[in-house]
Amino acid sequence: MLPIHQAVPTLKSALAFNACAVLVAPPGAGKTTVVPLALVDETWVGHGKLIMLAPRRLAARAAAARMAATLGEAVGDTVGYRVRMDTRVSPRTRIEVVTEGVFTRMILDDPGLDGVAGVIFDEFHERSLDGDLGLAFARDAQAQLRDDLRLLVMSATLDGAAISRLLGDAPVIESQGRIYPVQTRYLCRHQAARVEDQTVKAVRVALERESGNVLVFLPGQGEILRVAERLRAATGDASVDIAPLYGALEGADQDLALRPSPPGRRKVVLATSIAQTSLTIDGVTTVIDAGLARVPRYDAGSGLTRLATVRVTRAGADQRRGRAGRTAPGVCYRLWDEAETRGLIAFDRPEILETDLTRLALDLARWGDRDVEARQQYATGKLAYERHDYAAAYEAFKRAFRLSQRPELLFNIASALAGLERPHDAAEELRAYLRLAPEDRDRPAIEGRIQALEEEQRIVDLDRAHATRSSAAPSAPPTRESSATSEPAPAVHGAP
Repeated sequence: MLPIHQAVPTLKSALAFNACAVLVAPPGAGKTTVVPLALVDETWVGHGKLIMLAPRRLAARAAAARMAATLGEAVGDTVGYRVRMDTRVSPRTRIEVVTEGVFTRMILDDPGLDGVAGVIFDEFHERSLDGDLGLAFARDAQAQLRDDLRLLVMSATLDGAAISRLLGDAPVIESQGRIYPVQTRYLCRHQAARVEDQTVKAVRVALERESGNVLVFLPGQGEILRVAERLRAATGDASVDIAPLYGALEGADQDLALRPSPPGRRKVVLATSIAQTSLTIDGVTTVIDAGLARVPRYDAGSGLTRLATVRVTRAGADQRRGRAGRTAPGVCYRLWDEAETRGLIAFDRPEILETDLTRLALDLARWGDRDVEARQQYATGKLAYERHDYAAAYEAFKRAFRLSQRPELLFNIASALAGLERPHDAAEELRAYLRLAPEDRDRPAIEGRIQALEEEQRIVDLDRAHATRSSAAPSAPPTRESSATSEPAPAVHGAP
């Protein structure tokens, strides 16, 4: 049993009575793959689905694959994922793992997050721009449109108290302890020596002294390729595979680095910070940390964003160290003196403080063009529709559409009109939607719905015509025997 299982009952209770919660669990606790599966059958989820944000495409695909394997299913059944240029979901999917950028697009397109019961922000300590923006949008949607929406923020190194205050003093649940202990060994790094040379020496030491696979953290792709070349020339061991792992690598090559080693073979994975969070590489019992990371920095003078090589933070170093204890007791080699650890920055600076904010400004402008009143009208219409007050729902949805001009609201207007037994008008609203969104991939289904509504209108017209003829027909004079007791004829079925 993973350590996170002990915290699951408390977490379930917190989300049953609160709209938000914070989960702090150390590396290896199992939060990424256990928590979504534990929550998906909760009462508040109902027939909805859960969305979990992952910091990177690799992490999203790996988390979905691990959860699907736990259920004995293929990815895309109960558990699926959405990343840039790749989607594996189906109508049966109840847990979607998405990258932070994909979630930003999702909530901008659908602020109400219809069909979504809860959003889980995994590894939130990384404080990426899209992660922060996604949480801000989700909180706004929760306040304006979806008071039933649950938000859960998870991390291994998060300042739980600070994020709790941001979420309205949300309860903080903590899971203690890693799965296996990890020893830390410090190897002094000479400032004049290249990091590639010292890394190669450390890898050779680890291969001689330790068993299992080795995970090496380097700042970027260039260092990874140079270390890989030198290791292949230096080791001379045909049983050791060298596997690079960085963001620009093709998905199939990334999966190769994550795949378990065949019997009798060992693997050295050379990775950037992409392997720092949300990943378990089977068989890794040794981590070598060069202590460096490459991060974007905005240069106000040139107006450009450049990549800068910086020292890893204490929180980042702790997460890297935790990779060695995922499946067995492990060892972490750090390429710096132990005394230097105290001088490391405690946490990563939020990306919003370091990067170009042009895209953020555009996303905020797009979010803000939906006036608060439009969102309030949408919420009013949705509540009225759920009460079967279709007339009030129709008026509210119309006002929301006039304020925001969002084509998707025409679907809500059409639903309200159908409830008012005005199928022809509902069909016209759907036609208007297709004029505004001619490339909608669901166009055949929408056109089929239009035909069905027109058929309903034809039936309504026939019933009305029948009712009109029946009411206009002269009634037979009553007989003397029945004139005192006869009752009026019953209303024709289908008359308005």
